[in-house]
Amino acid sequence: MLFGLLAGLVATLLPEPVEAKHRITGLFGPERTEDLKEAFKKVEGVRLVSVDFDASEAILAYDPQKLSARKQEKEILERLDALLGQASSHTFGVKPLSTTPREKLVRLEIPVLGLDCKACALAAYESIAKIDGVEQATASFKDGLVTARIDPARTSRAALEEILKKRGVTLKTP
Repeated sequence: MLFGLLAGLVATLLPEPVEAKHRITGLFGPERTEDLKEAFKKVEGVRLVSVDFDASEAILAYDPQKLSARKQEKEILERLDALLGQASSHTFGVKPLSTTPREKLVRLEIPVLGLDCKACALAAYESIAKIDGVEQATASFKDGLVTARIDPARTSRAALEEILKKRGVTLKTP
């Protein structure tokens, strides 16, 4: 009986983890979902609840107090990003959710040549995913395709193609 009372007291003193949705960078292909799950197994105090590959988002469960003493959203995101980056050799990251409504984003498909491995696809993905206005991106070495959902008020197809060319990615010509 005493154990039950102590367990109940401890449970009331410990904060419940919150579940929050965040944008995940590094999800450049569906196969990366498993890599993300493996990375989160190395992040102490954070549990991956679910992954939405199509939106590049995940629901994470964690105690905000353990990530930021002041529980500030910006600090929590920075800490989550650092922890996930460390656990994944900096191939994944955590960012705030997109502020642009999904229906206002334009989906672009850019056929490419020469993405013959996962590392090449990651390099192509990273080069465009970092552009202001790119809200989601994928790169498939199997399909020879880079895709992006962009805010057309902040970037364009031409800007993405230029960055890919600078990174040495060959674009397929129609």
